[in-house]
Amino acid sequence: MTRRRKAAWLLALAAVGALALTGCSNLGYYWQSARGHVNLMRAARPVPEWLGDPATPAVLKARLELTQRIRRFAVTDLSLPDNASYTAYAELHRSAAVWNVVAAPEYSLTLKTWCFPVAGCVGYRGYYDSADANAEAAAQRATGLEAAVYPVPAYSTLGWLNWAGGDPLLSTFIGYPEGELARLIFHELAHQVLYVPDDTVFNESYATAVERIGGARWLATQAGEPARTEYVQFDARRQQFRQLMLETRRQLQRIYDSKEAAAHDWRAVDAMKKSAMDGFRERYGALRAGWPGPRQGAYDAWVARANNATFGAQAAYDELVPAFEALYEREGRDWPRFYAAVKRIAVLPKGERERALKNIPQENGKPGV
Repeated sequence: MTRRRKAAWLLALAAVGALALTGCSNLGYYWQSARGHVNLMRAARPVPEWLGDPATPAVLKARLELTQRIRRFAVTDLSLPDNASYTAYAELHRSAAVWNVVAAPEYSLTLKTWCFPVAGCVGYRGYYDSADANAEAAAQRATGLEAAVYPVPAYSTLGWLNWAGGDPLLSTFIGYPEGELARLIFHELAHQVLYVPDDTVFNESYATAVERIGGARWLATQAGEPARTEYVQFDARRQQFRQLMLETRRQLQRIYDSKEAAAHDWRAVDAMKKSAMDGFRERYGALRAGWPGPRQGAYDAWVARANNATFGAQAAYDELVPAFEALYEREGRDWPRFYAAVKRIAVLPKGERERALKNIPQENGKPGV
């Protein structure tokens, strides 16, 4: 039995052990998760094998070499873990690593949560087959929730499976712009430093702060001018779109907190909600018209499926990022000190955790909001 096949079988046995802890009702879901990850791991080959294979396209070889430079930078400059993750590559022959399902009530941005043995309770449920994800979304809609399915190019096993080869590089993101590729690797490795069960906002905001700071440093010190120029255009569009999402999310929250909602005047709430969503799509259309080039429609799919669930999911990645960035500054831009400070905050009860972050002075000298 080869090392890779043995690792896959050991992983499958570990997954079966997890099933025993969660009960029979989730047997089908956990089995697809175990099978999906085993297949992904079996598809992975060490990067040196790809580089030494004459059949590997030159473009792919160049991207793989770039990822290994990014991987070394993550260790030497960002103090991220030095392990087997992102030293192998898998060609998946599909558009996403997994598809996540999110769901939220008709008049709320609070996501439904699902609970898992290791990750705790999170606001999404992942599937390796898009048809399964769409079926789950339909089931959530049948209960009266708003639901959506979105593709995920990468995910982290939180370092738990480094003994089996770690998290591989994937064809679903290998072609990203250089700056975005670096950010994605930094983000996923950040989860291996720290993960708090049952707190998606804390985990994702922390990892997003690491990717933003680390990505900026990579571009400033390691990338060439073409990569920096490409990223400036890419990131400018993303920041414009995220600002639009933030403004719309706040508008929706005001509607759900309004006196009309308190009085259960749902006709009025529905009218305000429709106006907010129509305005969101209209403003997106105006932004899109000003974006030249081949990625003009990069956010079309997100806008098409936008609802309470998608807005609620996006909040998890944005809400506390400024606070974590302020913490990094407070710790003297020293990565080990920053991670140690995050770990100290992480052990606090959830409410105290959030208050501690929001009380960190930001650029204006005032606590965050």
